[in-house]
Amino acid sequence: MGQLGDVARRIQASQLSEQAWSPFGWLPLEDTDDRDGSSRLQFDWSDVHVNLIRHLPDEVTRLDGGLRCDVMYRHDTHTQVLMPLNCDCVIAVAPAQVELSKAADLDSVRAFLVRPLESLVLDRGTWHWGPFPLGHEAVRLFNVQGMRYSEDNRCADLGGRNLAVEVLFPPLG
Repeated sequence: MGQLGDVARRIQASQLSEQAWSPFGWLPLEDTDDRDGSSRLQFDWSDVHVNLIRHLPDEVTRLDGGLRCDVMYRHDTHTQVLMPLNCDCVIAVAPAQVELSKAADLDSVRAFLVRPLESLVLDRGTWHWGPFPLGHEAVRLFNVQGMRYSEDNRCADLGGRNLAVEVLFPPLG
């Protein structure tokens, strides 16, 4: 495990649930749920795009029982839908109104385990890192986001500000 001196905070990834996820977006509902359709996707640039993306295990620093979150991103013009297709993964998020510029901002960072075929929607402006695979296999993700996401991809360099977060998760198996 990394030294606490080189990370500002350690957080335990929790199970994805509607209530726990609500500050960051929403979880898609069954079409038979009366609430289905009450939350809507937003694309200010009318550039909704669907594709498959992947994150490799070596894209992040792996620790014993966790991963190091050095950077978080956000999109201010669109929501984003993610669904892992093949393996367990973890995502870290923070609310849009936080700037992630000081240690106190890390109190709002949460992490969630996401299982294959569990889907989630990130609200516009929600800071996010991942989802990254827990094991040694790349996670394949069904992804809905703005086609011009790279033009709307703000970055918070946590590592450069000595604000890195360790995201801990239960042992695999």
